[in-house]
Amino acid sequence: MPTSSASDAPAEAAAKPAASGGVQSLERAFDLLERMADAGGEVGLSELSASSGLPLPTIHRLMRTLVACGYVRQQTNRRYALGPRLIRLGESASRLLGTWARPYLARLVEETGETANMALLDGDEIVYVAQVPSKHSMRMFTEVGRRVLPHSTGVGKALLAHVPADEVRALLSRTGMPAATDRTITTPDAFLSALEEVRRTGYAVDDNEQEVGVRCLAVPVPDSPTAAAISISGPAGRVTESATERIVPVLQQVAVELSQALASSGPAA
Repeated sequence: MPTSSASDAPAEAAAKPAASGGVQSLERAFDLLERMADAGGEVGLSELSASSGLPLPTIHRLMRTLVACGYVRQQTNRRYALGPRLIRLGESASRLLGTWARPYLARLVEETGETANMALLDGDEIVYVAQVPSKHSMRMFTEVGRRVLPHSTGVGKALLAHVPADEVRALLSRTGMPAATDRTITTPDAFLSALEEVRRTGYAVDDNEQEVGVRCLAVPVPDSPTAAAISISGPAGRVTESATERIVPVLQQVAVELSQALASSGPAA
């Protein structure tokens, strides 16, 4: 009876069930993709091996498969970067994220009376992926699919509040800080001070900074698989300081519940 060669061992090990009951090679492949996303650029096999604890032959085999499928590309310098096929998956996931969020945004509208939004940080921009409008008739700039710069929005502050200051400054230098109104923050130091206030209070405010007459309150969605925030927007005459004290706890509670829903893997197949 023939025995397995040493070269067969990695394939057998990778195909065995994972501790979660899934397939170990799939878990490892997705772990590598997430590590590459966290790195934010090109990575080498040795770096992935060091961070994941997997042996180089296993890393090489998994990356070769991911390259063949288009989810990873090998650069001319033999380092690796995320591949273009992930773009379609990301766009579809963003749309689904907005769909999953709608019931939570609807609850925000019901409890606060104001328009509720969900936004993501996509590169250097904020993109709105879901909205449930208030029953009050008022047209505002926010709409699903709209992209804006983060420095003039409540959701932008909520999303950047826990990003290191040097990374925030680098982002602002790339985007610039154009004034949407005479209340817009237009200097990096002032914006960093605003982020410090967000960390202190646990919520962000856009006080007539994106649109005159409109005030927004925003909080991040904790532990979201991608950086996300939810907000309510309404006339400054309704979203007052006293209303803020009532609305913020609702925002924070809904954000926690949305986070838990997004983290749920759902029923087993």
